[in-house]
Amino acid sequence: MIEDYEVYAVQYGTIAERRASENFLGGDPHDAAPMPLNYYVWLIRNADRVILVDTGFNAERAARRGRVLQRNPVEALEVLGIAPEDVDTVIITHLHYDHAGNMDRLPNARFVLQEAEMAHATGRSMRHALLRHPFELGDVQLMVALNYAERVNWVSGEAEVAPGVWVHHLPGHSAGLQAVTVETRAGRLCLASDVAHFYDNISRGLPFPVTADVARQLDGHEAVKRLAGRPELLIPGHDPRVNELFAPIPQDPLIFDLTRPR
Repeated sequence: MIEDYEVYAVQYGTIAERRASENFLGGDPHDAAPMPLNYYVWLIRNADRVILVDTGFNAERAARRGRVLQRNPVEALEVLGIAPEDVDTVIITHLHYDHAGNMDRLPNARFVLQEAEMAHATGRSMRHALLRHPFELGDVQLMVALNYAERVNWVSGEAEVAPGVWVHHLPGHSAGLQAVTVETRAGRLCLASDVAHFYDNISRGLPFPVTADVARQLDGHEAVKRLAGRPELLIPGHDPRVNELFAPIPQDPLIFDLTRPR
């Protein structure tokens, strides 16, 4: 039943030394207050389905980009009793390096991606270093290979992935970015992914600086507020406040039950 979905945020990495000025387009460039950024994937499951939202990055990518990898996100699922082969569906919110690595570690999954994201990641915009910087060529090539293997479910706009689980095309940060909504006992949960990195991106009306379209990114802020059943069920992509607002599971202090606000 759709109200039986469990939804977890699985923290797998961080950048502890990040400054607030790095997180807001149009903010004060001299704001040196610390504002860490966390990396998460999200797990949705019930008795019938195991759906992973995004796949994180690996140790090689972490070292090259100066990120702290706390554990491989696919391996972290074992705490929840989930082996890689148990995952039947992977929703890739967008193809940036911190959301689309490790796809090769999920042998039985089908992948859900917006057509606009693949067009963006393989199209003319990638001739610009600024726009291709968040992507890893190997991840994009792997998505092409998965498509050749007939393992990609392409969507364009809004679509129901499973009963009570929907994706919503909200471009801005990336051209094919999609948020995810899940019907749970607690209400309609919105996994915003990088529609908003932080709660404060929305409340201050200042997008994260990495963007393909500023106006549409701001539109996305408005959209995810509407999609969440109530404000506390809106989950941004990288905000450490998630760790404070939701209860960790007893087995792991970095896995948070998003149906249990504190």
